[in-house]
Amino acid sequence: MTIPSPLTAGVDARAHPLIAQLFTKHGATEVDAANFDTFARRAEHTLLLFTEDPVRYRETLDLAVIVPEITKAFGGRFAVGVLLPEAARALHPRYGFRRWPAVVMLKEGQYVGAIDGLRDWDEYGEDIARLLDATPTRPPSVGIAVKDTNESSGACGA
Repeated sequence: MTIPSPLTAGVDARAHPLIAQLFTKHGATEVDAANFDTFARRAEHTLLLFTEDPVRYRETLDLAVIVPEITKAFGGRFAVGVLLPEAARALHPRYGFRRWPAVVMLKEGQYVGAIDGLRDWDEYGEDIARLLDATPTRPPSVGIAVKDTNESSGACGA
């Protein structure tokens, strides 16, 4: 059975009912570059949902359902912020996760870890518990190729 999407690709993700209810029913905060730092530091732990276009990445809708359940399972031990596609793409390089959509856990604004793509429910439980107990660390970054302007030298950095 196929359920038709109420959206077409590229339309504002907030228009999808499952994304909209993150804000209206579950109390998540919309996070973007302007309020990111303030939001990330507002609670001891912050769970950030990095969304992508829900038509192109249908897993975004799965996480829109899963994140409120994770929040309930952990008794509200973290604030939830949702980065809609444009903001998510802009802030993605800070955290370097490899698959969309993803959740990123911060502690007092510092990176703790990420869960990218979709997982089994048990994996979410184990991973979130581990992230809540983890010490902040340096986030992985998106790899950027470095090219020596003097390639013929054969020496690295020479």
